[in-house]
Amino acid sequence: MIMTYVNTTQSYDIGLMQRLRNALDLIRASAAQRRVYNTTVRELAALGDRDLADLGIHRSNIRAIAYEAAFNPK
Repeated sequence: MIMTYVNTTQSYDIGLMQRLRNALDLIRASAAQRRVYNTTVRELAALGDRDLADLGIHRSNIRAIAYEAAFNPK
């Protein structure tokens, strides 16, 4: 029994400007996620305990909910 294995790889060089653009895009995306997190925490923290209870949220869960909203969007 003869088995054959073929492996093809492609390599390409990304220029310095493209690397800088990619890094800038990553920084912008991270900043946007952080803004969503901070806004969510601020808005939920501003609600009263009764309003949070109506939403089914305990005050101790605000940061976890904000993290989920910012970093694990569905």
